[in-house]
Amino acid sequence: MAKPLDLAAVRSFENLEFLARQLVEGFITGLHQSPYHGFSVEFSEHRLYNPGESTRHLDWKVLARTDKLFVKRYEEETNLRCHLLLDVSPSMYYPAPDFDKLRFSILSAAALCTLLQKQRDAVGLVTFADQVELQTPVRSTSTHRHTLLLTLQQLLQRPVVRRSTDVAHVIHQIAQQIPKRSLVILFSDMLGRAPEEQTAALAALQHLRHQQHEVLLFHVMDRATESDFTFQERPYLFEDVETGQTLKLQPNQVREQYRAAMQRYEHELALRCGQYKIDFVPVDIREPFDKVLYAYLVKRNKGR
Repeated sequence: MAKPLDLAAVRSFENLEFLARQLVEGFITGLHQSPYHGFSVEFSEHRLYNPGESTRHLDWKVLARTDKLFVKRYEEETNLRCHLLLDVSPSMYYPAPDFDKLRFSILSAAALCTLLQKQRDAVGLVTFADQVELQTPVRSTSTHRHTLLLTLQQLLQRPVVRRSTDVAHVIHQIAQQIPKRSLVILFSDMLGRAPEEQTAALAALQHLRHQQHEVLLFHVMDRATESDFTFQERPYLFEDVETGQTLKLQPNQVREQYRAAMQRYEHELALRCGQYKIDFVPVDIREPFDKVLYAYLVKRNKGR
């Protein structure tokens, strides 16, 4: 079982590219030692042989080395276009500097970039809050991956800027701009200030599916406090990171109502994603990164 990475220690890694590579290599090693088989993470130019198909393109050298049957894949089989959408709104800086949802998402995105390039797939990055901040081309070269990781490295050092969030507007915009059928991977807490904003975000996700894109949503949360509301019994001053509005209260005054509201929202989010055939993956920033990488591999192999 992989251990959670200390997010607070990530800042000490000046080379995010090295850290992402270590995460991916450790994940692949663990995958080979696990009961899960069939993911061609180490063979970017091969796929597993399916019983009954022609043996014409079997790679006998790989069989001798691995004792597994792999078929040589042609260029049109290997190319996947992936767009990584990263929510950089103020709520993603919760719960604390150096240990927040954005830091978890950045490192997850960096690992996915590394895994995608390892499989010779094309990847692009979009960062957004109330509008698109950055949108890169979608390419598969190692130079492009290096550029993306440098961009993610800079995001690690950026201070929070108070502004609003508009997930729905951004996703609608991206859905219209992606010209070819692609895999869209979204990292976001999907939090809005009002129920109608959350409903609009779900409708935007449906827009992506309507455009024939595959969608993988990582719902990034600090589950202990954001879902379970496990604060100590003492007065707290809660602050809205987008508006600056504050509220002083004791957790036990609102805990049950808060938990019920969050459970309703999370259930609705998972239900609607299921209806739209969107892969919904709740992730906790206190858990290992392997869940993100494994969910991507499952999605990629289903899409073949």
